[in-house]
Amino acid sequence: MERSFLEGLGLEKDTIDQIMNENGKDINREKSKADTLKTQLDEAKNTLKGFEGVNVTELQGKVAQLTADLTAKEAEYQGKIAAMEFDTALDAALAGAKVRNAKAVRALLDIDTLRASKNQSEDIKAAIEAVKKENDYLFADTNIPRVVSSTPGADPEADTTKSKANEALRSLFGKE
Repeated sequence: MERSFLEGLGLEKDTIDQIMNENGKDINREKSKADTLKTQLDEAKNTLKGFEGVNVTELQGKVAQLTADLTAKEAEYQGKIAAMEFDTALDAALAGAKVRNAKAVRALLDIDTLRASKNQSEDIKAAIEAVKKENDYLFADTNIPRVVSSTPGADPEADTTKSKANEALRSLFGKE
């Protein structure tokens, strides 16, 4: 809006100044919005320039490869955790069975079958019992008989015989 237009309408100078001030505020607010939008547009253009020459298909292939690698690593770690849990359960069962040589008993067990078992703890116990029946020498005998015998005490006759012999020798050699 121009001042000459308002003067042509026959408005007073104070009224024209108030209208022009209010119009100026509106114009400045819209200029500020336009400047903000222009800045955002420039940033978007610069960001898009960063993606120029990027092969989207190649990026999708890399993402797929990394996802497959991550899945493989996760499976590997789960396998290692399962193996550690199995080994711990087997060692605990062997300790509970009081084996003399855990390596020897492990060699007699079918470890792969036990690992694949759904109910590992029960199958481990059953396998250890089977080995114990066939090779009981590998296990500590829990039924060791305890034999306690009396020990002889001092024999009063031996003491008197000894003292008589000592007296005879003293008298023979003249020492009393």
